[in-house]
Amino acid sequence: MANNFLIPALIVLAVVVSGCTSTTTTTTTTRAPQTTTTTITTTTNVATTTTAATTTTQVSVKEFQMTASQWKFEPNTVTVKQGDTVRLQIQDIDVTHGFSLPTFGVNKQLEVGKTTTVEFVADKKGTFTFACSVFCGTGHSSMTGKLVVE
Repeated sequence: MANNFLIPALIVLAVVVSGCTSTTTTTTTTRAPQTTTTTITTTTNVATTTTAATTTTQVSVKEFQMTASQWKFEPNTVTVKQGDTVRLQIQDIDVTHGFSLPTFGVNKQLEVGKTTTVEFVADKKGTFTFACSVFCGTGHSSMTGKLVVE
């Protein structure tokens, strides 16, 4: 008789335990350069015993305002940490330019008078050269900059 009651009670307990999970996501944003932190909290409740497990994952987004003009990028050096998501807001001032950073698979054409967003993950340490990828006049070959990933 006790076995007839025990098996259904274990099944009900298993169903209750498997359905008691919730996830909460909180995002906080600060400026200069912009950093976005995402916190993910997971809580699990189990029948008569309550267990709270918290997992925190931080995603750092470094945002920079940049200009492209004959024959320079300003700033021409950008420094980030390995693993950062880098977001460049590049405003083209004078003639058509491009932005190429081959190590991270980036090659964008920039339009005069507009701001173009370039985003990538800095997943390799080192110093990498970015350059204008659209011929923009006699100083084109000197239109370069550096990405430093620490």
